[in-house]
Amino acid sequence: MKRLKHLDCNSNLLETIPPELAGMESLELLYLRRNKLRFLPEFPSCRLLKELHVGENQIEMLGAEHLKHLNSILVLDLRDNKLKSVPDEITVLQSLERLDLSNNDISSLPCSLGNLHLKFLALEGNPLRTIRREIINKGTQEVLKYLRSKIKDDGPSQDSVTETAMTLPSESRVNMHAIVALKILDYSDKQAPFIPDEVFDAVKNNIITSVNFSKNQLCEIPKRIIELKEMVSDVNLSFNKLSFISLELCMLQKLTFLDLRNNFLSSLPEEMKLLIRLQTINLSFNRFKMLPEVLYHISTLETILISNNQVGSLDALKMKMMENLSTLDLQNNDLLQIPPELGNCVNLRTLLLDGNPFRVPRATILMKGTAAILEYLRDRIPT
Repeated sequence: MKRLKHLDCNSNLLETIPPELAGMESLELLYLRRNKLRFLPEFPSCRLLKELHVGENQIEMLGAEHLKHLNSILVLDLRDNKLKSVPDEITVLQSLERLDLSNNDISSLPCSLGNLHLKFLALEGNPLRTIRREIINKGTQEVLKYLRSKIKDDGPSQDSVTETAMTLPSESRVNMHAIVALKILDYSDKQAPFIPDEVFDAVKNNIITSVNFSKNQLCEIPKRIIELKEMVSDVNLSFNKLSFISLELCMLQKLTFLDLRNNFLSSLPEEMKLLIRLQTINLSFNRFKMLPEVLYHISTLETILISNNQVGSLDALKMKMMENLSTLDLQNNDLLQIPPELGNCVNLRTLLLDGNPFRVPRATILMKGTAAILEYLRDRIPT
């Protein structure tokens, strides 16, 4: 099958991948989630491979030999494995944009990881000791910046030189280097009440896959964001003053990651179900009193982060229909009881419930982790 581009082997009992697979030289997308793999397969001839999904396996080690052939890889999903470390050689993946390492046993990260141009790095559910929790909570770019700061480097970094050279005087407020080289439209940390037109004008004919408007004073989402609907997959609007979600955001049909942390949101519009590719949504530190109804209808969702709100209820029966949901963070909310039927959501790999006023399950059960919580809840379902 020399021309095959997309191969989906999710949810089987595969323990190994035959070396012949490497002969599929046109392969671009390979899904091997939910199998029994113990090693990352090697693909010496798959030079066009862009996405490799090997989450929910039993992979214990990642070595240079597993990475050296992945020249074109954009997405590497290693969530829910048994990795204890990430090798320095991860830097050979110069095209990598998304790296999901959540729910492994990783205690430290190589500083060289900071040199990758990642747009998304997931680290939840790891016993990381070398990076403070507050840095991780600030998101991908802050983590990378922190790792870079740990690299002893005397000379100026190449990035800063390029950036200065490419920032024209007339566009001094717009980071052209980020637009051209990294495909990011970045206007963050400006404390601005609106996004100037020149920011959108600067995109011109460039392809943009990420938008970062975090840490401003936005009360509404800029209407011109709709101009990016054919291409943008990652939007960060965290740390603003949003109290509602506009229809324009719901039209971003390629959106997979949406960060709305630290706003004034108390509801989400029904039109958000148009986001048919959305995988991760971060709604932490808002004003939600219940899990927004529309989330139950976005079947692609894998991660819902809604800690530090006032959520008092959730619908466990509707949640069971969310077959892709594997991470649900409900910490520091107002849940007085946990519906026992939540125990039937067996696809959940990470369920975080600390900091709620419910009496059961007790803290001793919570400390045992997600599998123990779900089992406890299942045992309490009335028969």
